[in-house]
Amino acid sequence: MTKIDDIDTLIRPNIRNLKPYRSARDDFDKGILLDANENSLGAPMRHNQNLHRYPSPTQNELRKKIAKFRHVLMENIFTGVGSDEAIDLLIRIFCEPGKDAILITPPTYGMYKVSAAINDVKVVESQLNREFQPDVESILGKADKNTKILFLCSPNNPTANDLKRTELLKLVELFPGIVVVDEAYIDFSEQESMAAVVPQYPNLVVLQTFSKAFGLAGIRLGVAISSPPVINYMLKIKAPYNVNQLTAETALEAFNHMDLINFNIDKIREERDYLVEQLSHAPTVEKVYPTNANFILFKIKDAQNIYRQLAEKGIIVRYRGNEPGCQDCLRVTVGMPNENLRFLKTLKEITS
Repeated sequence: MTKIDDIDTLIRPNIRNLKPYRSARDDFDKGILLDANENSLGAPMRHNQNLHRYPSPTQNELRKKIAKFRHVLMENIFTGVGSDEAIDLLIRIFCEPGKDAILITPPTYGMYKVSAAINDVKVVESQLNREFQPDVESILGKADKNTKILFLCSPNNPTANDLKRTELLKLVELFPGIVVVDEAYIDFSEQESMAAVVPQYPNLVVLQTFSKAFGLAGIRLGVAISSPPVINYMLKIKAPYNVNQLTAETALEAFNHMDLINFNIDKIREERDYLVEQLSHAPTVEKVYPTNANFILFKIKDAQNIYRQLAEKGIIVRYRGNEPGCQDCLRVTVGMPNENLRFLKTLKEITS
């Protein structure tokens, strides 16, 4: 069982004692609303969305819908401006600037390091092993009383593989702080979400997003799933109206189209498998790494030059050769069927 029984012991004292800003909508959201200095005559465009009013500060309706979808309680859900807001808030809640640290496992998502730098928080690194799995002994050996958060990405970006559930659970149980499992790509994987065990581990935070499987990157909606104490602190320090009305309404509407969302996920998996097969037979491709996401990491001769040549022909992929363990690697997102065919055709032309 986890060593972390009382989340308050991990919270920065100024955050623990913070009196949050109370917005007008914390008290009332119905009636003749003359309390928030809104423009009572409304927006210049005529519609029925009431955009002249501030949105819900807590987005309870949306949180309830997400909670039902992920089989947790509304009290376990935080909604924010993409997962990046949740990452920043967690660092601000738990890490004292100039004193504390986070621990990351390169190669991994770059925003953990950026958010830490913005908040003047040290970054400790423990590289993934050759199979792109976390080295539990190394991670625990590098953690001390000032290492407040461990960030893990599963399926991992940029490598696309799942981190083994047994290793994730071991780290949640043994790491002496908050363990964040970033599951941006979980719906493309066969592995069960760690959200299922959030009630058992008060120090576990699971990050998810509407940008990937839901196909709604443009609305910038991220989700954190954790114990109520962690969620309450996130609600305490977030901006008063962080999730806008258009974002909330679009996300709620998306839940009315789950059949299409699931169809799209299946189609992306199908196209992913096709790309893996084709890349595996390409003469200049040295390795195609296992993928449980909606993208593929592959190693190819002269990767940086090929990346540039693809871009010149209008095919934009990501060069990941500067990441640890990813030398000569490119990352390609699974596109529409015609886009995937054009990518493969162009790659063949360049490398022939």
